[in-house]
Amino acid sequence: MNVEVPLLEVRDLCVDFTGRRGALRALDGVSFELAAGETLGLVGESGAGKSLTGAAIIGLLEPPARMAAGEVRLGGARIDQLPPAELRRIRGRRIGAVFQDPLTALDPLYTVGRQLIETIRTHLPLGERAARERAVQLLRETGITAAELRIDHYPHQFSGGMRQRVVIALALAAEPQLLIADEPTTALDVSIQAQIIGLLRRLSRDHGTAVLLITHDMGVIAEACDRVAVMYAGRIVEIGPVRAVIETPAHPYSAGLMASIPSLADERERLAQIDGAMPRPGAHPGGCPFHPRCPQAFERCRVERPELMPAGATRAACWLVVDSSQEAHG
Repeated sequence: MNVEVPLLEVRDLCVDFTGRRGALRALDGVSFELAAGETLGLVGESGAGKSLTGAAIIGLLEPPARMAAGEVRLGGARIDQLPPAELRRIRGRRIGAVFQDPLTALDPLYTVGRQLIETIRTHLPLGERAARERAVQLLRETGITAAELRIDHYPHQFSGGMRQRVVIALALAAEPQLLIADEPTTALDVSIQAQIIGLLRRLSRDHGTAVLLITHDMGVIAEACDRVAVMYAGRIVEIGPVRAVIETPAHPYSAGLMASIPSLADERERLAQIDGAMPRPGAHPGGCPFHPRCPQAFERCRVERPELMPAGATRAACWLVVDSSQEAHG
């Protein structure tokens, strides 16, 4: 593969919900790239469009949602216009997916071994014995002890954290280039969360797997990701290296998210919060969609919508960036 070509390219992705009153735009011009071996975090409040972005990339949008515009490229080739059968093959073989609730991804009637072996044999030219050996190896790799015994157990015989490891093993069964993990640690306690994050990082490092990590938890983003894209009301409002976004956020929404993270050194009695609520699709205000909640909004924010522009180490969709750069040059 040409090293110049990112593994995943998402360009001007738009998703609409169609109903009796017409189409409501839920994702509006989302663009980003992801390199092999890189972990990109998508973060934002519930309803920002994070999970919808992941579903659109892998062709799992369910009616009334539909991709209205944009393109998705994997290794330089478009995949958003492929026939469903071809996209299914890519989804199993080149793209793996891990979702929030492992029980929905596992069939309770079959052993985890049978599910792993079937997935492996569907996508790789391996016989039954070789596929079973690979399944055991995957369970070991994802941190399941006594994998030779556990392979013949059913999903209900595993704890929540162990089930999530099985789901990750399942997603990696066909050695995908890209792993999309949607809230993979939300239902787990903190110590198990840390183990799953460590596992994702190790897989990315050892196998060159690109990871798109979707979460609302900035702590998870800080631990697991190389870069982060902050989403608000169906758009990316800031994107850049994790450290830069956490330590010197350029967008007021990013700054609000960072300020709401509790700190051991902080002696405040109450956490900071962002007043108001995110607008619903179809009810976005004019100008910058964040301006009704933004403590720094001025007239231009209310009438003109900003696009992503350079803001130090990151890029942010905010008119304050233009103001500060003009001041710096003035």
